[in-house]
Amino acid sequence: MTDTTMTDSAMTDSAAITPYEQLRQRHLARFGSLLPLMVDRLTWPAARLAEHRTAELRRLVRVARETSPWHRERLADVDVDALDGADLTGVPVMTKDDLMAHFDDVVTDDRLRLGVVEDHLASLTSDAYLFDRYHAVASAGSSGNRGVFVYDWDAWAITHATFQRHSIRGARSRPAAEQLASKVVVVAASAPTHISSALPQTFSTGGAVIDRIPVDRPTEEIVAGLNAARPEVLVGYPSVLHVLAAEAGAGRLRISPQLVSAVAEPLLPEIRTALAAAFGSPVVNGYGSSEGGGIAVGCGAGPWLHLSDDLVIVEPVDAAGRPVPPGRRADKVYLTNLVNHALPLIRYELTDQIELLDDPAPCPCGSTHRRIADPYGRLDDLFTYGAVAVHPHLFRSPLSRRPEIVEYRVRQTPAGATVAVRATGPFDAAALAVEITAGLAGVGVPRPRVDVEVTERLPRPVSGKLSRFEPLAVPDRSRTGAHDGR
Repeated sequence: MTDTTMTDSAMTDSAAITPYEQLRQRHLARFGSLLPLMVDRLTWPAARLAEHRTAELRRLVRVARETSPWHRERLADVDVDALDGADLTGVPVMTKDDLMAHFDDVVTDDRLRLGVVEDHLASLTSDAYLFDRYHAVASAGSSGNRGVFVYDWDAWAITHATFQRHSIRGARSRPAAEQLASKVVVVAASAPTHISSALPQTFSTGGAVIDRIPVDRPTEEIVAGLNAARPEVLVGYPSVLHVLAAEAGAGRLRISPQLVSAVAEPLLPEIRTALAAAFGSPVVNGYGSSEGGGIAVGCGAGPWLHLSDDLVIVEPVDAAGRPVPPGRRADKVYLTNLVNHALPLIRYELTDQIELLDDPAPCPCGSTHRRIADPYGRLDDLFTYGAVAVHPHLFRSPLSRRPEIVEYRVRQTPAGATVAVRATGPFDAAALAVEITAGLAGVGVPRPRVDVEVTERLPRPVSGKLSRFEPLAVPDRSRTGAHDGR
């Protein structure tokens, strides 16, 4: 992927462009100034990375205690000068429930009240700034619980750079004729409340043309859009990339990307294999979240990802919160985002399963950042109605736009779905049912029926993870092409 620093053509007369575009171009310039150091940090020695993490951790905790009432009380007994990025066991854990219950006291800017942020999110039709400085995103996440997150100016630019820097560094190391071109197509969420949609909008530039195709479009529309765009870089959710690999195998998708990048969902081994076979190009994985940005990103040198060791502290732990050593799968992660001081997340619990690689050999790409295997997790199953495959985002998007809904479970029925929701306040359940029904009809489900049920409690399995999407039958994952969009 090419360097997306600001070009001369972008530096137009500020009087001729909108206030949003003036801010965006300033942000592009800041992104460009941060990028060289971000790339350089990929090869810092481990000792220098550790020193940097500890310094940034202490700076973050100081800011949190000075400007966040909730953190001031929570971290009152923490000796900041004794903090070490390698051992945070003396710091209490925070959860998404903690964040949402105390949001107004967690943020470090008094203007960022939850109601104000929610109103901003509800008003979005495209990318926009809040108070000319912040970006807000919302996500239900793997747990099914709604979360709202705010990024400050530099944290937003750093998050974009995190996802870009491995490919930028790789491209710069090759002759110009072999470098990746700059036509990128992202098949993901289209709503500006999603981080995968908002980030490319903020930082799109003439240096890297980034197009987006909504993931909840019918498969044939996505294929037609890709055939027309002919991307050099294809980015998308693994579940839809798996469908596209089958479409390529069938001859309907005719593109030759130089790089395929999976984001937002677990990249299962069979999907990685299918993508490599279908497109004959490197497949890289990205592990990110609305909370932590780019937690780990693949370099393309092997089927692994590098933790962003300069930007986040990742603690793999078991179900009881005890550290898990390399070579063993963790039940969850405690994440500390070192760069986002607007919303300090310190030992924030993510219910993701990861495994640090127990391999002393250096990565062939030259990065010194620690490596993890493709993160484990639940891949939201596609719902299949005869020949029509429906991506879970068709349900997830209208559900996430209603802040009153904090948990949900979608059960497929022969003609549509039953949606059970837990809400914190009244909302128009009939309108929600109509919206989802229209979405199903729009992708070709014949005479769909959707029922929305409000409940006070959704049952959870022993793991604590909410099973959000339950298809009629579990697809056979033992063969390549199990999600082939038939």
